[in-house]
Formats: sequence, C-alpha cells, structure tokens
Amino acid sequence: MQFVFADHTLDVDCRELRRGTTPIAVEPQVFDLLTYLVQNRDRVVSKDDLIASVWGGRIVSDSTLTSRINAARKALGDSGEKQSLIRTVARKGIRFVGEVRTGAGAAAPAPATGTPTVQPPAARPAIAVLPFLNLSGEPEQEHIADGISEDVIAALSRLRWFPVIARNSCFAYKGRAVPMRQVAEELGVAYLVEGSVRRSGERLRITAQLNGVASGSQLWAERYDGTLADVFAVQDAIAESVAAAIEPQVLAAEHSRARRKPPENLDAWDLVMRALAHYWRVSAADNAAAEALLRRAAALDPHYSQAQGVLAVSHVFGAHMGWEDRKSAVPAAEAAALAALRADDEDPWAHFGQAGVFVYRGRLADALAEFEAALKLNPSFPLALGHYGLVLAYSGRWREAGAAARRALRLSPRDPLAAIYNAVAAYAEYVGRNYAAAARLAREAVRQRFDFVGGHRVLAAATGMAGDRAAAGAALEALRRVQPGVSVAWIAAELPIPDPAEREHYLEGFRRAGLG
Repeated sequence: MQFVFADHTLDVDCRELRRGTTPIAVEPQVFDLLTYLVQNRDRVVSKDDLIASVWGGRIVSDSTLTSRINAARKALGDSGEKQSLIRTVARKGIRFVGEVRTGAGAAAPAPATGTPTVQPPAARPAIAVLPFLNLSGEPEQEHIADGISEDVIAALSRLRWFPVIARNSCFAYKGRAVPMRQVAEELGVAYLVEGSVRRSGERLRITAQLNGVASGSQLWAERYDGTLADVFAVQDAIAESVAAAIEPQVLAAEHSRARRKPPENLDAWDLVMRALAHYWRVSAADNAAAEALLRRAAALDPHYSQAQGVLAVSHVFGAHMGWEDRKSAVPAAEAAALAALRADDEDPWAHFGQAGVFVYRGRLADALAEFEAALKLNPSFPLALGHYGLVLAYSGRWREAGAAARRALRLSPRDPLAAIYNAVAAYAEYVGRNYAAAARLAREAVRQRFDFVGGHRVLAAATGMAGDRAAAGAALEALRRVQPGVSVAWIAAELPIPDPAEREHYLEGFRRAGLG
C-alpha cells in the first residue's frame, strides 16, 4: 500500500518514504509512527494509541514521544509551528491532516527531468548498504546475498549515531555498476558498505568493506567464513560483527572531519565526535577534554541525548580510573544520565550512563538491568558489554562476566578499548580463583594499553594470590607508575564491590603483592 500526499510517497510494503523519487532516511520507529498517523488520519490519535501501536504498550516518556513526532514532521518538511501535515490537538493528541491518495499503484509526482534526484546531505552522516554481490555463479544463491545485505541494514539501523538508508533504496542499485560518488549523491550518504558472498559446496565466504565517499578510501574491510548448515545464524553473526566494526570507524572518520572545521562552526554532533575521539584514548587528560566538549554539546542542544549519555559514562569511568573524585563525579554522572533519559529513553548511552551511576550507588541489580536495556537497544555495543561483564563479576557471576568480556572482544577485535575487555575477563577469572588465567589475560590488557590501570590492578592481585613474589613486585611497580598513590585503602573505598568477602579477597591479593 502506498499513501501519496503533498510531494511525498509513504510506501508501507517497502517501508520507504520518498520526496518525489528521492528516498528520505527515517528511523524505523519514526516510520511506524508516521504510518499509523496516516492510516488513522480520519481521527485524532491519542498518546495511548501511539504507545499501544508503535511501542507495543511499553511505557515511554513524553519526551521520547515528542522527539519521534518532531522527527516525523522534520522528515516531511513540516514543523511544530507550521503543522501543515501533522497537527497537535490540545489535550487530545495529534492528527495527520494532509490530503492523501491511496492505492498499491499510486505514483509519486515525477521529477522535472530524467536525471536522478540528488539527496541533500543529512545533518548527520548517513550510511547505505549496497546489495552484496553473489559471486557463486548460481542465480539460486541470490537470496543468501540479499538476506545478508538486509540483516546488515537491520543491524546498523539499531545504532543511533547515524541514519541508515532503507533497504529498497539500497536495492535499487542491485545489478548496476554505478560509481560510488554517484550513489552517495543520489542517496545523500557519506559512507557506503559493500560486500560479496561466495559459495563452495556447503561453505560460505562473505567479505564486507566500508568506504568513505569524501576521501574515496576504504576505511574497513573484513572476511567471514561459515557454512550453510544454519545460514540464518551466519547472517546474524555477520550483521552483528559488521555493525560493531563499522561504528567506531564512522566515528573516527567523523572526528577527522570535525577537526578540520573552525571551532565556531562546530555543531553538537561535531563536538560529540571530538569528545569520543578523546574518550577512546583512555587517559585522564583526554577524559577531561571529552567532558568539556560534551558539556558544550549539551549546552548547544539540551535535548541531545547522546551528548548527555556519553558525559555520564565519562564521569563514571573517570571515577573508576581514579581520575575524578567520586564524590563529585557520581552526582555529575547522575544528572547527565537523567537528562539523557528524559531526552530519549531509547538511547543506549543513556542507559549505559545510568547503569554506571547505579553501580556507585550500590544498586547492582538495577545497574545490570540498565546494561541489559542498553544492549537490547544496541546489541552491537561492545563497550557497554564489557562494563556489563565487570558488574557481573562484581556480583559474583564470574562465568557470565567472562563470557560478556569475550563477546565484546569478538564483536570488536580492533577496538581501541580492547584492553578494558581483557582486563574484565581477567578480573572474572580472579573472582573464580583462577589466578594463572587472570594473570595471563591481565598481561594481555597491559600489552594492549600500558597506561590503562585495570590490567595492572588485576595483574598485581592475581600474581600476589599465586605467590609469585617477583611477578607481583613488578606488577605493583607498574601499577604505581600509572596510578601514583594507589593503596589498599583507596581500592577498598573506591571500587564498588558489594560482597564484603569478595572485596576482602581482592584486597588480599594486593596485600600479598606488597601494597600497603
């Protein structure tokens, strides 16, 4: 079914919104909201109606609902002031008031010429996944390539940093050799994902790559091998891995772009990109620089949930690393997390930040629930997964903690924060009294990032408990280099380990290593 109004076409079957013949990138939830409004245009739709239909009855905040309505208006060129298509009826709800034509074959207005319409660049960099090529030489295998392409689109759509072009817009290029820059101009995207699928017997080989249009360069590439025994599982694994690997690459590329702009022209998005580039470096100075940029972003746009969410995470991490005074960092993190949740309670960073606050408030069950909410919203979020593992370990669930850390490493093996995940896995083994395994994983964390304190802490405690006095002494010396002034008293006071016996177990490792 297609709904045509003004110069737009809403294609429900293809899940595509077009202006003329140009696709408009909208989030899946915004698309569902717009579809519901158009389908029920003969009446005023209440808040409860929208929650029941779009959110499946799940409780959502007024700010989340408002943000989705505003996004729908923006996609149509409407606004809260004009309300030419989506009208607010005071104390009743909202109604779609545009004149609509319907029909499976209803056509959108034709463009003035036969030249493809160029989509203006999105406010945030958009990404498109082109149909993966079937290199098997067997036409009947097309569905495998198409299915993988669709799963990658779906996985990327769960990330909230950038819009992802709808499936049918991307599949318009199937079987066509179109220059990358032309595709990008027509779709209005800054990044393109391409790939291929080759089958040999029961074996599959899938390749994928991420291209930056502005530079014309390949930013990331990977190869995946699997079998046809369970093709859906293979598709899921590939889509999840691609999503996890692409996000930091896009953020890094956007950071480089932001740095080339004069500071007075930076918008909130650019400021967050700069902040994240500092955050990923894991140092006291970079953490402070990130927080300053995030505060500027939040001041420019108080309803920018990601800015507040990352700010909350940064404060919590600063407290954990010993860079910030816990007494000031935790309240600052709490204020930012609550602001992020008020702005958008479906932002994974907002839940991640709130989880960290709950850890320091001693509410580990609530913290785990918030981590799980963040991971439900974005399953390809290795940073949240790694911290989730740490809290599982704090809760004594060391096997689950190790599994979470290993999953984070699988999702993002080239992650600049992989040292964190190895340190979490090391601490999980320590909780499980597997000191040799803990020391091995801690050494790997130290090798990856010598300046990251987590690996040094676990290495000192694990070698202390193992009775290796020489190794413990060396580990303790290294720990003091990256965290001067560390003491048993500081660890006892600052690390939120709720079980007194488990806290004492960790402290005993440091004492045996020689820490006073």
